[in-house]
Amino acid sequence: MATVSCPRCHQLVDNQAVTCPYCRVTLKAYGHPGIPLHRAVGNEYLCDSCTYHADDTCNFPQRPHAKDCTLYQNIAESKLQSQPQLPNQSFGVTVKSWIQRNQALLLLIGLLFICLLIALSTS
Repeated sequence: MATVSCPRCHQLVDNQAVTCPYCRVTLKAYGHPGIPLHRAVGNEYLCDSCTYHADDTCNFPQRPHAKDCTLYQNIAESKLQSQPQLPNQSFGVTVKSWIQRNQALLLLIGLLFICLLIALSTS
């Protein structure tokens, strides 16, 4: 059983739980236990940092004063995810992974090379 910490009482609860069995706070959207319910912290509103509010595509009835939302997407996190990630692999690791992905091509090139050597040695 995978567990998560309740945002209100910090008790460990099953990650499929819709509500916390200790303090009864809603952990996930009603009727959709696989969808997380995002909650604002303190006096802040989720809309202030949501990409859907920023690009004016949000149609949530509580906008711009939403404290709970299932579609919330943090502007800062989405900017980080959209930036290209530079590979931090060494040259050796890169070559090794290329060889593993292209084993059939390398085998074919090796067989052609052997055939060429045999043809040159018999003539």
